[in-house]
Amino acid sequence: MNMRLLKLLTASPYRTALLFLLLLLNAPWLWAAEINVAVDRSSVNLNESFQITFTATDSPDDDPDFTPLEQDFEILGQSQSTHSSWVNGTASKNVQWVLQVMAKHVGNLTVPAVQFGDDVSQPTTVQVTEGASTKDVPANSDLFLEVEASPESPYVQSQVLYTMRLYRRVEISQASLNEPELADAVIEKLGDDSNYSTQVNGEDYWVTERKYAIFPQKSGRMTIKPLELTAQVVTATRPSFGGFFNSRMTKTRRVASQSVTLDVKPAASSFTAQHWLPAEQLQLNQEWSGDFERMKVGEPLTRTLKLLAKGATVSQLPELSSAKTQDQLKSYPDQPVLKEQKKSDGVLAFREEKIALIPSKEGSYTLPAIEVPWFNTKTQQMEVARIPETTIHAVAAAGAQAAAPVPAKAPVEAAPKPESVVPAPAGQAQQSNIWLGVSGFLAVGWLTTLVYFLARRPAQKPVPQATATEVNLNDSIKKLKQACSDNDAVAAKDALLDWGRQKFDATNLGAVASCCDARLRDEILLLNQTLYGKDAGQWQGKRLFQAFSENKARERISQAADSGLEPLYRL
Repeated sequence: MNMRLLKLLTASPYRTALLFLLLLLNAPWLWAAEINVAVDRSSVNLNESFQITFTATDSPDDDPDFTPLEQDFEILGQSQSTHSSWVNGTASKNVQWVLQVMAKHVGNLTVPAVQFGDDVSQPTTVQVTEGASTKDVPANSDLFLEVEASPESPYVQSQVLYTMRLYRRVEISQASLNEPELADAVIEKLGDDSNYSTQVNGEDYWVTERKYAIFPQKSGRMTIKPLELTAQVVTATRPSFGGFFNSRMTKTRRVASQSVTLDVKPAASSFTAQHWLPAEQLQLNQEWSGDFERMKVGEPLTRTLKLLAKGATVSQLPELSSAKTQDQLKSYPDQPVLKEQKKSDGVLAFREEKIALIPSKEGSYTLPAIEVPWFNTKTQQMEVARIPETTIHAVAAAGAQAAAPVPAKAPVEAAPKPESVVPAPAGQAQQSNIWLGVSGFLAVGWLTTLVYFLARRPAQKPVPQATATEVNLNDSIKKLKQACSDNDAVAAKDALLDWGRQKFDATNLGAVASCCDARLRDEILLLNQTLYGKDAGQWQGKRLFQAFSENKARERISQAADSGLEPLYRL
């Protein structure tokens, strides 16, 4: 019986299906765990330790074999941890291996693929440099600070990576370190601190490294003040209670770094666009929620525009969907999504705009090209990210019928001739007279009631006069409207600050923007960016005042609908 069943399964047409099933069951990618690899620093010096982290999204097939790493790296230590979670009925599990390693030679070294049984990680690279053989260190060199900025001659509003390293050969506790200070600059801390060991002038040190991104907002020479560390340094232990317990002896140490001076250059003269946008990398793309070549009349299709910039802040990214569409193609934009990611090598800024497009009739519609000029701080060249002109086609919706013709008006029947009118019977005429009398009585009663209530109506209350604060607010709004009409960015800033001080007690445009809804906040940040750009006079104020007016309208609607209960959350 078994032989007969085997012959049946291996016979056509079952043979192909059986082979396909066996291939699926043995395909390793069906059950493979995803294993990600990351290094804590993309560039290290020789004789510096660094971390390689392997993270599996599920339990891999077997324990890892790290032997291939030993060709280029010395493994100083390793640890393993597991994290499990249960969210909304779905279980997830991460297994992580952290290796402390040190490179054996300089160069662009490859962290090879590591086998986890049948599962395997992806290779990655790390740059290993020779590093300075000698370093100027203070006389008391067991604890010192080192800082550096790159580049030291940046363009205005471009990113400067500021790195602090704390070198120590002693044990410290209760340490405090101030943050870098620079007037007229945006300063962002990047990620978590890195800890590693290295050699300086033949001595072993533990190093704590911390990074910041600094965006100078004006040109000229700017000095970053020195950092200062205050810590308790363990000097020795002293015996107490007969030697059973020991207490540590410490002393307070204070060390400071050097100051760093930046020579900030104005916007490059080769940049001819209006919106100054310096960045290291920039990507612009679009996505559609469906087939834009066969849209259906009356049905929405969403266009998503995405802008990603490395080495820029989110407030620097321009608006993308500003072009007006044709009358037969209605557009409904959502509020933009603005995000920032702070990585060890700088800031990533992300802007996303979604626009729902609804055609009202069949035909083709052309969306103009979208261009974002930007200045590449790596190549020192102006570049343009571009989405080409896009043509969409709208067709009638399935099952839609042509509009029915409007029926002609029915002919009005000719009025009957007087002689054709039949006189009403005597009883019907008497009944009509009775109803006429009743109607007259009711009308007299209604008029009497109306006169009574009008006589008792209280006198209208006087309209309260506007307070001094309201007068000042209205005056600020009038100035803002005039400034936006004149496209005067400086006057618009002054009017917004005057309005923000009275309404929110805010003293700068960033604070005013944080108190407004998303669209107005976006326009205020754009104004703030324009003021520091190359061509501040080219700013267009129409969108700002439109967003301001809509914000006021939403406030009035919210106040009218307020029932006295606090909302569950505030935007």
